Amino acid sequence: MGIFTRFRDIVSANINAMLDRAEDPQKLIRLMIREMEDTLVELKSSCAGLMAASRVRRRRIAEALEKSVSWGQRAELAVTKGRDDLAREALVEKRRWRREAEGLEREASEEQALIEQYLEDIRLLEEKLIAAREKQRLLAERHRHADRARRAREEIRRLDGVQAAVRFEEFEKKIARMEAESELVLPAATGGLAESFERLCRDEEIEHELETLRATHGRERGRS
Repeated sequence: MGIFTRFRDIVSANINAMLDRAEDPQKLIRLMIREMEDTLVELKSSCAGLMAASRVRRRRIAEALEKSVSWGQRAELAVTKGRDDLAREALVEKRRWRREAEGLEREASEEQALIEQYLEDIRLLEEKLIAAREKQRLLAERHRHADRARRAREEIRRLDGVQAAVRFEEFEKKIARMEAESELVLPAATGGLAESFERLCRDEEIEHELETLRATHGRERGRS
């Protein structure tokens, strides 16, 4: 693929649309930036080479014009000396160098137009590259935010699980404590009830013994 074809494809590409369709936008933007950088290097290299060639051509134009003027002066000198034959030959050389300069000037003009196009293409590509790098920065920042959000969600789920386990453990401890307290209370209650029945039995026994004593003493008083 030629440099200009690649350049046109890059400049005309809709980066946002391509990234929206991409499975891995970050990978795609890295590849696009690399392609832009490579194309930009080639454009600058070609432009620099053309500028160097243009400077050489400008020197050749100056030399051709200088020789054309020199041969014109020789033609004038030959005429003053009455050497029309030499003047004619000098005018031929003058015309040849003038035409050489004119041809070089046409080529230089075409080169200059191409150089200006190169410079414009470089400017457009640099703007596109700046936009792509900014897009890469935004994608990286979005990825970092998404990663932080993901880790935060995981941490929340983990804490929820820990808290649920803690709450369940506290609930188990509370039940165990209630069971222990009930075990401490029931024997006391049962003991108290048994003791009450025991006292009741003892009271009946005393009452029975008391009645026996009363009866015995009653008989003794009757005999006396």
